[in-house]
Amino acid sequence: MAGGALDLLNAAPALLAEGSVVERVRRGAPGALHLELLTAALALEPAGRALLEPIWRGYLAVARSAGLPIVLLTPTWRANRDTVARAGLSGEALSRANVAVLEALRREHAAAGGGPVLVAGLLGPAGDAYDPWAALGEREAAGLHGWQARQLAGAGVDLLTAQTLPALSEARGLARAMAGAGLPYLLSFIVRPAGELLDGTPLDDAIAAIDRDARPAPVAYTINCVHPDPCRAALAAVRSRAPHALDRVLGLQANGSALPPEALDGADALHSDPPGTWGAAMAGLRRDFGLRLLGGCCGTDERHIAAIAAHL
Repeated sequence: MAGGALDLLNAAPALLAEGSVVERVRRGAPGALHLELLTAALALEPAGRALLEPIWRGYLAVARSAGLPIVLLTPTWRANRDTVARAGLSGEALSRANVAVLEALRREHAAAGGGPVLVAGLLGPAGDAYDPWAALGEREAAGLHGWQARQLAGAGVDLLTAQTLPALSEARGLARAMAGAGLPYLLSFIVRPAGELLDGTPLDDAIAAIDRDARPAPVAYTINCVHPDPCRAALAAVRSRAPHALDRVLGLQANGSALPPEALDGADALHSDPPGTWGAAMAGLRRDFGLRLLGGCCGTDERHIAAIAAHL
């Protein structure tokens, strides 16, 4: 469905994305997460799939009720070549198991009258997503992440996406890795209210650099792990510097809380705005900045996705 994925991303007036998955498993069944792979290995066993599937079914039910397309992510954010090797697992088997779970849910959704579902193969940074100085250089990142991009493409995802990226250097390597896999792909950054990545690179400069050098360039860019309010400030800052850059920003998977992402990482208590307030803020970003792909990150669940859908 790669060609169809590209058409949908380019043409759909609005798309939903899933909300939190890893955090919900962590809070509901904390012992189930792998130390490094997090939720990626859960798809290999029936008990693990039983933890994941109800979460995705909730998001799919929202999309079905609203008549909207939705993007689901393979839970493979930490399943790069090195972490999979340390776990003693087969990358091919791991990727295929995770894609198979989402493919089965897509068929179930279609049988119930649901609309399009895109399955995106998810990659992430090799180090701490909130520490830009732990980011890989471009060449090293291209080598490490190229392995996972090929594994996910071979498993049959519709597109690739790399999320929670704190630094331009690793993002450039990820772009090279995903471009080489032959599928449409997205890049998603954490941004500060000044419209900069965590390493200080202005978002508009990062977009320009990757668009110039990656062949093919990403379909678009997104933002994740940021609350709607600081995202609004960041997009306004980008618009003041380089308004054309906003044409390349497709969407946001937002945190439920306005606390900095570092403060939310591993927090004992769940921090989240009421879904209605949060959903209205997300709808405002669509209205004012043209964002079309909207979903959730830390602190969100199907209530938050439903609050977006109510506005769309």
